[in-house]
Amino acid sequence: MSDAHRDTVLITAVALNTLLVEHKPVSVLAVRSDDTSCPRPYATAPRIPGAIDTNMAEDFAAPSHPLNGSRPLPDPSQLEQTVRRLGLTRSAPIVVYDHDGNLQAARAWWVLRWAGFTNVRMLDGGFKAWTDQGFSIAHTQPIAPTPSHENIQIGQMPVMDADTAAQLARNGILLDSRIRVNYRGGTTPANLPRRGHIPGAYNLPASDNLSDNGHFLDMETLRTRYTSLGVDSTRPVGVYCGAGVSAAHNVAALMMLGIAAPMYPGSWSAWISDPSRPVAIGDMPG
Repeated sequence: MSDAHRDTVLITAVALNTLLVEHKPVSVLAVRSDDTSCPRPYATAPRIPGAIDTNMAEDFAAPSHPLNGSRPLPDPSQLEQTVRRLGLTRSAPIVVYDHDGNLQAARAWWVLRWAGFTNVRMLDGGFKAWTDQGFSIAHTQPIAPTPSHENIQIGQMPVMDADTAAQLARNGILLDSRIRVNYRGGTTPANLPRRGHIPGAYNLPASDNLSDNGHFLDMETLRTRYTSLGVDSTRPVGVYCGAGVSAAHNVAALMMLGIAAPMYPGSWSAWISDPSRPVAIGDMPG
């Protein structure tokens, strides 16, 4: 099976090292978040030499909103400022990575693609893949990059709202990227949001895209995983999660399979903001 689509989404540690050793233009972004396993403080954490720290919640999302979810899409003007501050341009490749199998970095990958950057890839295997190769690491932040003057063009990745997600769950395939316990739901403790899933959605946890070493599964295994739920390009498919983070990981896996899937950015955190929306409980789509 061809890896042509995979190579537009991922880059290997060996290929990235070659770019850096040969001093080719490339922007490397280390994606940090509250949920990362990266050691703190980030300023002295081990990193790929030259990697610039970014904050997933601050750089690639807007503040939490009662109706739009806990990780809404970033304000375009703010995102453009971020892009320029990071020195990103369309003429040089962008590589994002984290310490978590790209479960956090996928959000940065998706947002940058949504903003019109087509040459952005995730480091397959994340930081561990880099260290497994024995490549050099740094413990200090690089000099701030020269700001760019790049303009963004939002809307280059498909999105859907709550109504579209609900319709897709009935007329196509809606994938829930959360861990199974959150999908399954059940009794909700007092003062906590409702648990469960959008009726009709199938559960494909994003972490199941990964092998034991944190790399994305091989293409044949990935395809089997998705086709087992009927994802085969004959029916429309879309993705959501808790807040539009792990869903980006499944969008990336689908893109590697040649399937373009819209994401519901607000995801579950936005869905349950409306008490009239139905909630399914249990292991079945409902």
